[in-house]
Amino acid sequence: QVHLVESGGGLVQAGGSLRLSCSASGTIFNINTMAWYRQAPGNERELVALITSGGRTNYADSVKDRFTISRDNANSRDNAKNTVYLQMDTLGPEDTAVYYCNARINGIDRWGQGTQVTVSS
Repeated sequence: QVHLVESGGGLVQAGGSLRLSCSASGTIFNINTMAWYRQAPGNERELVALITSGGRTNYADSVKDRFTISRDNANSRDNAKNTVYLQMDTLGPEDTAVYYCNARINGIDRWGQGTQVTVSS
């Protein structure tokens, strides 16, 4: 069984920074794209950023130049390296949401349980 576990959420003032982490564990043969999504109350879940196994990244327009996604070795069988990060800088109240990690592992899309990010004005 495969699990994704997020950490790093919390409360921060506007203009501050947070770093989210998401680690994959279990029987892992291959991890392709890893991504972060977020969902604010009353809104649909939206893609924030993604990173492919080759390191190509893509960002939502609303977070470009403020957020940075990165990952450890994509295909390592050392689970400690199967981690994706989201560095979030210059946070604003509009970034308040539950952030979810997503990864395609062994050909199947997996989701983490979500971590709350709250930005106070």
